[in-house]
Amino acid sequence: MITVIVAASLLIGVSLGILGGGGSILTVPILVYLAGMEAKQAIATSLFVVGVTSAAGVVSHARAGRVRWRTGLLFGLAGMAGAYGGGRLAEFVSGTVLLIAFGLTMVATAIAMIRGRRRVPEKVRHELPVGHVLLDGVVVGLVTGLVGAGGGFLVVPALALLGGLPMSVAVGTSLLVISMKSFAGLAGYLSSIHIDWGLAGLVTAAAVVGGLVGGRLAGRIPQDALRKAFGWFVVTMGVFVLGQQISPEIRVTVLTHPGTWTLAATTTALLLGQYLRGRSRRAPDPGPSMPTRP
Repeated sequence: MITVIVAASLLIGVSLGILGGGGSILTVPILVYLAGMEAKQAIATSLFVVGVTSAAGVVSHARAGRVRWRTGLLFGLAGMAGAYGGGRLAEFVSGTVLLIAFGLTMVATAIAMIRGRRRVPEKVRHELPVGHVLLDGVVVGLVTGLVGAGGGFLVVPALALLGGLPMSVAVGTSLLVISMKSFAGLAGYLSSIHIDWGLAGLVTAAAVVGGLVGGRLAGRIPQDALRKAFGWFVVTMGVFVLGQQISPEIRVTVLTHPGTWTLAATTTALLLGQYLRGRSRRAPDPGPSMPTRP
């Protein structure tokens, strides 16, 4: 089982390095369902793992010029205040409720990432307005500390969708923010939760190696494809986490009910139709045909 946990931990780092998030989305399920931790201990441990891995990943992105330091530091400092408060508040919330909130937040944010911007900005902003940075940082930090997510799946949309930063720059900057908020959230949890530091160190070491690999690949993937892939990844993991909170009896009933498969087929058909319409709209106009000679 340790081998499986280490292999999965490599994916944590790759996810953070390429996407600027997704680390906790993998870490919490790995620690809960593979390592057998209870929810709050897994959340606290994930904050440590993701914090260290993100800090290590910032280096390669910074060398490539994909970090906005002013935006990241402001966002991170505001997020640290929210994350610490969220970590302390989590002491009074049950683990099941935290995991449900974790899953719902993932799904909602993933939908925003998949849809993308309704309007393309005329020009890319090099820095976010300070007011937006502080407000978004506190809100995202609160969620980070409460449900144990490093916040990449919230920070990246805030930077890419709201702030107008290129996806690759949003990814690099988010790692700086995630590391700051994760350590603040961890401080809030340590007042009531004990961490298995040996297992945490093993998972972190593997994740750091994966993060270095992911950081080298980040700048080579098209931004639009990166954003959508990130969104679908988060949707999948969010549905999985939510499904695990449902009792086995209800889960079997839902999966075997004809209505479930009818809804799934209808949704698939709608998504496929939307995709095909989008491709047809993007198809180049062949232009007027040349007249044929008599």
